[in-house]
Amino acid sequence: MARKDLLDIASLHREEIEFLLDQSTSFKKLFTHSVKKIPALEGKSVLMLFYEASTRTHSSFEVAAKRLSAEVTNFDVAHSSITKGESVRETIETLQAMRTDYIVVRHSHPGLPGMIARQTTASVINAGDGAHEHPTQALLDAFTIREKFPDPRGKKVLIIGDILHSRVARSTSTLLQKLGVEIAYLGPGSLVPKYVPASIRRFTDYEAAMAWAPDVVYLLRVQMERQDVQFFPSVREYHRVYGITTARLAEIRDRGLYIMHPGPVNRGVELCDAVMDYERSLITNQVENGISIRMAVLDWLTPGGEFPKQESYVAQQRASSKLVMP
Repeated sequence: MARKDLLDIASLHREEIEFLLDQSTSFKKLFTHSVKKIPALEGKSVLMLFYEASTRTHSSFEVAAKRLSAEVTNFDVAHSSITKGESVRETIETLQAMRTDYIVVRHSHPGLPGMIARQTTASVINAGDGAHEHPTQALLDAFTIREKFPDPRGKKVLIIGDILHSRVARSTSTLLQKLGVEIAYLGPGSLVPKYVPASIRRFTDYEAAMAWAPDVVYLLRVQMERQDVQFFPSVREYHRVYGITTARLAEIRDRGLYIMHPGPVNRGVELCDAVMDYERSLITNQVENGISIRMAVLDWLTPGGEFPKQESYVAQQRASSKLVMP
């Protein structure tokens, strides 16, 4: 079942998704108790290749790799030969010569992680490619939801915001549907793709979307940096029409709905400040769960693809009685 690379969600089978979510549960139990570091990837190297700025994803992968005892190298794109015109292929040839085992890639061009994966024996993990995919974000979102709903089948998730430019919306909605979750989109007509899968409901009115009775409200960051034209009149108008205002938060609290957001949050745009203190906000949970998901992914992948792992590190240790789960 092991793979060399994790490039998208569409190609994952449900069994693989369930396996990664189960392994994430085990890893979370480890690092939230007394075990902060395990030797699962001892002697392995992880290269962080981020062509776009990142805080949460980058730091989460770095912490995950170090907790698995891997060596982590941060490739400084801003001070590399890339600024002198070096191509991605030339960069990968250089990195290949370093014999790195894993490459975590973020790039603005869709499909570039896949191109890199075809040119290297290292395991490549897509940490976000343009508006295309963000598979580990989708996995951590599913993990966060499954903590609240152990059997998420039939639950409803309303994704609100800039869906047109969102790799998170694409990956997360694809994965959740594989788990039997119902998905609906809400946003301005200009920010919701004209063509969406028939299985996804499409709303442009907040009240109509809430009448659909979602269990989770998932706010997306309005990505100003990806918008080359004005998609709505103003951020104040966007917040009034599509954001979680103080009044809407009170309604959400009364209905007991959960709130999620991939971060970083544009306060006063997607949501009001009070959401951060809402008892059913899962935003902090998502950040924490990112570490255990990425530990599970790194442990699962097989660099080179020559020697598929038969079991994860946790399963191996449990079988040999070296690990007692809390």
